[in-house]
Amino acid sequence: MRVAIIPARGGSKRIPRKNIKTFCGQPMLAYPIQAALNSGVVDKVVVSTDDAEIAAIARHYGAETPFMRKPELADDFTGTTDVIRNAITELQQLGWPLSSCACIYATTPLLNSERIAAAYQLLLNSKADYVFTAARFSFPIQRALLQTAEGGVVPFDPASIMRRSQDLAETFHDAGQLYWATADTWLDTGKAVFGTGSRMLLLPAHLVQDIDTVEDWQRAELLYQLLQAPAQ
Repeated sequence: MRVAIIPARGGSKRIPRKNIKTFCGQPMLAYPIQAALNSGVVDKVVVSTDDAEIAAIARHYGAETPFMRKPELADDFTGTTDVIRNAITELQQLGWPLSSCACIYATTPLLNSERIAAAYQLLLNSKADYVFTAARFSFPIQRALLQTAEGGVVPFDPASIMRRSQDLAETFHDAGQLYWATADTWLDTGKAVFGTGSRMLLLPAHLVQDIDTVEDWQRAELLYQLLQAPAQ
């Protein structure tokens, strides 16, 4: 059984109730649930939450909530991998025959069904430990700058600051959307999501947007609306 697990705790601080706040007409959580269910590669969608209202909304949009997340796994310090491992363990104890599991973040309205399916196919074809969505840094990180305590500027990497951009290694970052692996891999603490055994599904920059602030939210809504607009 291929399962998408969506972590969605109730305690968002910077944007209160972020996971179920209305985004372009629907609760934010509805978007990843619908994308996963329509991908053709996910048998069930499970929302891991500690919040009864979030659980009810998840079920309304087609997800299942066969367990409630323990409070100690819903604080500000618990990592996503621990939450997914807990969810897999809970589902296995319920008798679910899990094969592959995708972790999809709750605030991913720009993630569509096709990319969920493409990431799964990459997992199968590459036999990678993990496959996750990623994007290129738009500016060479080797030429980053730091601000001193006095307000001055120093290069992050003095050896690279004067080098041409085309001479520097291309760098990438996690898109914060989707992570596929087998259930056994998720439970194996010796395999890291961002390890040499993983592969990236690269996305264009306009499909990647963290949503941590009000400004992030507004930009994501604009991007979503543009992507949904009919072609002229």
